[in-house]
Amino acid sequence: MKKIVLTGGGTAGHVTPNLALLPFLKEDGWEVVYIGSEGGIERGLIEAEKVPYYSIPTGKLRRYLSKQNFSDMFRVVKGVVEAKKLMKELRPDLVFSKGGFVAVPVVLAAKAMGVPIIIHESDITPGLANKIAMPWAKVICTTFPETLAHISKKKGVHTGAPIRRELFEGKKEKGFEICGFDGTKPVLLMMGGSLGAVKLNQCLRAQLPQLLQNFHIIHLCGKGNLEQNLLQQRGYKQFEYVSSGLADLFAASDIIVSRAGSNSICEFLALKKPHLLIPLSKNASRGDQILNAASFAKQGFARVLPEEEMTPMALLENINSLYKNREKYIQKMEKSGLSDGTQGVLTQIRKF
Repeated sequence: MKKIVLTGGGTAGHVTPNLALLPFLKEDGWEVVYIGSEGGIERGLIEAEKVPYYSIPTGKLRRYLSKQNFSDMFRVVKGVVEAKKLMKELRPDLVFSKGGFVAVPVVLAAKAMGVPIIIHESDITPGLANKIAMPWAKVICTTFPETLAHISKKKGVHTGAPIRRELFEGKKEKGFEICGFDGTKPVLLMMGGSLGAVKLNQCLRAQLPQLLQNFHIIHLCGKGNLEQNLLQQRGYKQFEYVSSGLADLFAASDIIVSRAGSNSICEFLALKKPHLLIPLSKNASRGDQILNAASFAKQGFARVLPEEEMTPMALLENINSLYKNREKYIQKMEKSGLSDGTQGVLTQIRKF
């Protein structure tokens, strides 16, 4: 039996594509193990799938000066040493990296041990971790066709993003049951990513009285961001984070408000859910979400509200406009022919 090491972590976006590949890899006869960070979100998500999980030290890679750069560099070096030990112990046939800081030591260790590497890049322009890792990869899979212009022509393959199979199996009625909704109003789902989004949360809650007149609301607000005073508010259901029931919540939703992480927006596209994107500003990111959102807006899949322009009133107006024009967005997504990139990635893995 061939063995594959999956790696990637830091946010759910670096893990969910790996989760999408898991059942197919097992069906293909691969023995799957995972190498992630010691305290990252990936540990719980992967262990829930009964996949052997190994952790290594990791440090954040920054493009700017910071006092932590020196200490984090030592953690990266230590991570490479630990990853090499795991490579010798596990003896994998292939490493598949989804990126994030934890993936860099794993990729470097795999290269040193002669293990072939496949990388998947989610964003239009590669992130720092993947930029460091890409020279050692045999194949670089991309979510967006635009990304091919930023990587080696010999390595790049546009596959799309792997989408978890269970997301297509959600039940609307189950979603209503989870939230205590009766189906008498359309459902708005807001999600700010696995870490939450403070400004999105604040603006939504500021407009709750107005929004609840027309919508039932599911709010994925991020860890530690529950508003205790609103726990009993009718028509408004808060969650810090949802994993196993997410497919049912998607099925119950008519429109979605979200950040513009590439994995999430590709899931919205695959499920044909009209969405309002509020990408992280350049002050809080490297600008990848702005590019992702612009690409989807250009193709007619999404409405975009820049964070710099977001106020409670602007959010309300954009939500109402999205819902009013929802059929236009659905038609564009249906005509696109774009959907699940899982098989595209698996085709590359099956070559090894």
